[in-house]
This record gives sequence, structure tokens and C-alpha cells, in this order.
Amino acid sequence: MDGRVLRGEQTRAAVLGRAMGIASVEGLEGLSIGRLAAELEVSKSGVFARFGSKEELQLATVAAAREVFLDAVVRPAFEVPPGVRRLWRLCDGWVVYSRGRVFPGGCFFASVAAEFDARPGRVRDAVAAALADWAGLLERAVGDACQLGQLEAGVSARQLAFELEALASAANARSVLHDDDSAYDLARSAMLDRLRALATEKGLLEGE
Repeated sequence: MDGRVLRGEQTRAAVLGRAMGIASVEGLEGLSIGRLAAELEVSKSGVFARFGSKEELQLATVAAAREVFLDAVVRPAFEVPPGVRRLWRLCDGWVVYSRGRVFPGGCFFASVAAEFDARPGRVRDAVAAALADWAGLLERAVGDACQLGQLEAGVSARQLAFELEALASAANARSVLHDDDSAYDLARSAMLDRLRALATEKGLLEGE
């Protein structure tokens, strides 16, 4: 790779890494090309050339955060076959991701969703799409477990996915606002109890 291209990619990666950290704490409106250039000690024109506008920077930050989330939560869960154990891996992976402060402000998407939920536009649409994909993934994971006969007949995939997502969101909110790490233990325990109660084979989640 050409040296200038490589340096440009390194600069872009550094900018997005810092931008994700800032946005998880201060929101996407806390981003500016000038601020990022100053904090990373790179030229403002160089950062502008890679993003072009504040909105494009925000959109790129959302896309980068989505990839981080996929690497931290989704891809590891897909290392196990479909069913209750994959569903549990998604839930537990989310708890580990938020609790471990992959982003300093907790869940990146919980932070920016609260900021943009009532503000129409491309950034809101990108955040909403990422959250819809996560909710849909949970719902499909529940559906897979039902089809495999690993969850009791009559389980609503939409309802159970909503409950699991709500527990995760509540743990993140309490932890961030009250600096209460025990919220993750409560959420994890509630998720596991719910899945064990619905599992048709009681040994599927033993040892978790």
C-alpha cells in the first residue's frame, strides 16, 4: 500500500476511535473536526478531507461503532450453533460489552439513541437501523431456538427478545448513571433465569 494511503487509513482509524469514545460519553453532537484534529495532533484539513462535514463524521462514527459491536457481541455468539446457547451468548456478550466499557460511556447506541431519537435525519436513521438490527437478531435467535424445540411451545420471539433487550438496557442505564456495576449481575441473572425457565432441556444452560 502506498505510504500516503496507509497514513490516511491510520489517521481515519484514529479519528474514529477517538470519536466513538467521545460520542459514547458526550453524544455525537460533541464531535467536531477541529476538536478531533487538536486532540489527535493531526491537521484539521486532513481530518476534513476524510469526512467532509460534521454529519459525515457522525455517520462514520456510527458505522464504526456498529463494527465494534459486531466484533464484541455478535460474531463470538455465532461461533456456537443456533439455539438457546447462541441466544444466551448474545445476551451475555452484550452484558460483557457494556460492563467492560468497550466504549467509555457504556453502550454506544444507548447513548446516541437518547440524543437522536426525536431528531429526524440521516444520523437518526443510522442509529435506528443499528438498534433495529440488534433487536431483529435477538428475535431471530429466539425463533431459531423455538424451531429447534429448545424453547417451550408458544413462546413469542418478539416478546422474549424485547424482555431480554430491556434488561440489558436497564443494566446499562443504571450502571452509567449510578456507577452501579451490580446492575449487570441483576440483568444477567434475570436473563438466565428467564431462558432456563423456558428451555425444554434443563441442562442446555448449565454452568452458565
